[in-house]
Amino acid sequence: MSVLDLARAEIRTMQPYSSARMEASGGQVLLNANESAWAPLGDSGLGCNRYPEPQPAALVDALADLYAVRREQLLVGRGSDEAIDLLVRAFCRAGEDAILIQPPTFGMYAVCAQIQNAGVIEVPLAVNFTLDVDAVLTALTPAVKLVFICTPNNPTGQCIPRADVERLAQALAGRALLVVDEAYVEFADTGSVAELIDQYENVAVLRTLSKAWALAGARIGSLLANAEVIGLLRRIMPPYPLPLPCVSAALSALSVPGQVSAREHLAIVREQRALMHDALCRLPGVREVLPSQANFLAVRFDDAGIIYRRLLAAGIVVRDVRRYPNLDDALRITIGTPAENARVLAVLQEATTCA
Repeated sequence: MSVLDLARAEIRTMQPYSSARMEASGGQVLLNANESAWAPLGDSGLGCNRYPEPQPAALVDALADLYAVRREQLLVGRGSDEAIDLLVRAFCRAGEDAILIQPPTFGMYAVCAQIQNAGVIEVPLAVNFTLDVDAVLTALTPAVKLVFICTPNNPTGQCIPRADVERLAQALAGRALLVVDEAYVEFADTGSVAELIDQYENVAVLRTLSKAWALAGARIGSLLANAEVIGLLRRIMPPYPLPLPCVSAALSALSVPGQVSAREHLAIVREQRALMHDALCRLPGVREVLPSQANFLAVRFDDAGIIYRRLLAAGIVVRDVRRYPNLDDALRITIGTPAENARVLAVLQEATTCA
């Protein structure tokens, strides 16, 4: 059974849109796309009067090298969100199929499924927010076409052991596509599981430049998967997903100097994460600081609502995650610069002392 047998039959057989850039490239006089012949003011040589490549070759090559996959195993788009949406639309029939998630987790999995009118089966994370593989497999139904796992998990920060990921991949073969969201993997001590896509055709991995690579505003994300899955998603992807300025920003970030800078900042985040964890644990009013392999800490407070308001009054915005299952007393605090982190601790010290 091919992994494509899990996808919607009408997507597999549809005739995709053929854009002007896909039909012809390399010409010197471009008169096939009804573009302006003049670059806009302030263009600075980008050529924004022309449509961009659907999958920019230089960026695809750079990302394939970064993630150690073949270029045909990579799809680049507008953040991980676009890849999640494309997967749900390609594999889930409205009103019939479903995804499986483990809350608390990233909210866009369920949002994309709901937009598609696909079901959402929830298998809560176990004690200490660990993945219960047996519970996931027990809850699996024939309707489930996608199983999303997030490692390190957002919003708790824990990683899923590689052995559990591989066990799921084996058990889901021929039944569902396992989508491993690694948006925060650069901050973790454990590495990516991207090489599993060569061993299991039903494994896909989400990566992004939004976090460790400091390009949240450029919206560049990737899906790593079996080449057939990549080809399927390209059928339904908008023809020009990546604006030229965003591609340029990504290529700069992935250059040799850009990679040096990113790794320097990663080292700072890791160091600050450990310092913040220890300092927060010593504050009165802090119940628990969850262990994290991401660039944030989920912190339980005696009164998270008061702490949130105190921080906001001091001009500090953190994430209120009390609506998530088993986190009704928690806030998620991103690791900032050393000065920002020190400011957070100072405000929390004052707030918890006065509480």
